[in-house]
Amino acid sequence: MDQQQTNTVYPARPSKTILQSFREWVHVIIIALVIALPVRFFIAEPFIVQGASMDPTFSTGQFLIVDRVSYRFENPQRGDVIVFEYPNNPSIYYIKRIIGLPGETVEVISGKVTIKNTEHPDGFQLKEPYIDSSHISTDSLFERLGQTEYFVMGDNRAQSADSRLWGPLRKELIIGRPIIRLTPLSAVSVLPGDYQE
Repeated sequence: MDQQQTNTVYPARPSKTILQSFREWVHVIIIALVIALPVRFFIAEPFIVQGASMDPTFSTGQFLIVDRVSYRFENPQRGDVIVFEYPNNPSIYYIKRIIGLPGETVEVISGKVTIKNTEHPDGFQLKEPYIDSSHISTDSLFERLGQTEYFVMGDNRAQSADSRLWGPLRKELIIGRPIIRLTPLSAVSVLPGDYQE
């Protein structure tokens, strides 16, 4: 008679102790932090908009991912929306739009912005389609920017504390620019608020 082969099964028993499982989870968490923290502090950072200074472009509660890398390789441009440390209190973050670039002269007369620079010594009036008619202002000022200074303003000119109030923004205070708006779902976008002249 031929020998028959049989398959054998055994009851399943946990092969790892609770302590071993705990150690594995700790390792996974540490690896995740090692990967995530540099991204969070050096590449991209989440921010939530608070306040009306950038209405209608950005509204309170909108969740943004801010690119912290690009401005290490290129200079901010006029029209860019940026997040930066408030010059009078670096623990507070503001979101505004760049209006004037280093070395330029910014002149505001009854709310209309004129820029003077080497290409336009007589000046040109800035086109600002991102400003809603209900958010205009009628203020006037004159500001000459240094070689590392930017002039920033909120899109809601009537309710924005910006360079008109506390002066030019130094380049080293700029954190980055929003690259993604994640909420609300109806407003999800890439490079939200982007405008180039």
